[in-house]
Amino acid sequence: MAKKGGLTRVGRLRRRSRMLGQIAGALKWFLPMTRDVLSGRYRPVPWRAFAWMLAALAYLISPLDLIPDFIMLLGLVDDVFIVGWLLTRVDMALSDYRHWRDARDAPSE
Repeated sequence: MAKKGGLTRVGRLRRRSRMLGQIAGALKWFLPMTRDVLSGRYRPVPWRAFAWMLAALAYLISPLDLIPDFIMLLGLVDDVFIVGWLLTRVDMALSDYRHWRDARDAPSE
């Protein structure tokens, strides 16, 4: 297998698929967590998750970009990478909520 930058192709694919899973996890769990926080069912409030999500949304709607959007493909690619990275942080900040939700939803014996 060819190595580039110390990672094999398989290693890079695994890392990317893990990152995509984290992005999906952030999107899947953020809204239910917000509902549980607002209704008072879940405490403590995961402020880090809210901060990372706010940063991702702000970057998406902000006219300031690392690479301007008028540079067609590159302008969109930087948005995808930066927002993707921010959403992986949201997913990590939601780990306690996922454990709480799994324990709450587990069938009682």
